[in-house]
Amino acid sequence: MERTQTIILVAGLGFWVLAWLIMGLWPQTMFSDVPFQTAEELAANPDGSFYDLQKRYPESFAAYYGEATPASYTKALRLGKKIYTAEACWHCHSQQIRPVSNESLRWGPVSRPDEYQNEMHMPQMLGTRRVGPDLSRESGRHSNDWHAAHLYEPTWVVPTSVMPSYKWFYETRQDDEGEERIVPNERGIAIIAYIQWLGSWIDNQDPNFYNVESYLDQGGASK
Repeated sequence: MERTQTIILVAGLGFWVLAWLIMGLWPQTMFSDVPFQTAEELAANPDGSFYDLQKRYPESFAAYYGEATPASYTKALRLGKKIYTAEACWHCHSQQIRPVSNESLRWGPVSRPDEYQNEMHMPQMLGTRRVGPDLSRESGRHSNDWHAAHLYEPTWVVPTSVMPSYKWFYETRQDDEGEERIVPNERGIAIIAYIQWLGSWIDNQDPNFYNVESYLDQGGASK
């Protein structure tokens, strides 16, 4: 009996070590030479939407990020990705456009493997659900104000939306004229910056991917 238990124990440990080598060490070794961009490299040239956030919400932007620079953009992207993950945005929004079901007509060019070789895509949140649109090519689809309104109260801009509101991304501040207004706080600016970054590396995107009538005219079916 003891001999059988010993064999089972040794076999179990052996398979655990084998699994660690195959699933852990081997992939790390295999991909160790693959180019990998850090957040600092990605933020070297801040996206235009980040400068627009500074212009639209100067008080809160200055309080949390100072000036729009590569360093502040890096900070916003890292925080935005952290919030996106923590708030489980990836439960309903995927970041992988597949070559099926006319996804390229709705959301842009099919995703490429090299797009995921950077810090902002680790861990990768490819997803398969389509509760909300894929966000791989979200950059520039909507203005910063649209995203601010959408995150504050989704049904204001998408009446049929089932997305919850994220009012904790906002705060009340006085503008230069002394009037109070609701503006994105540190987290709000960060999540908008991250969402606007998604797909910013794609050139010549069709601006009408979210235009349902245009999509139907092309023979597609509404979601």
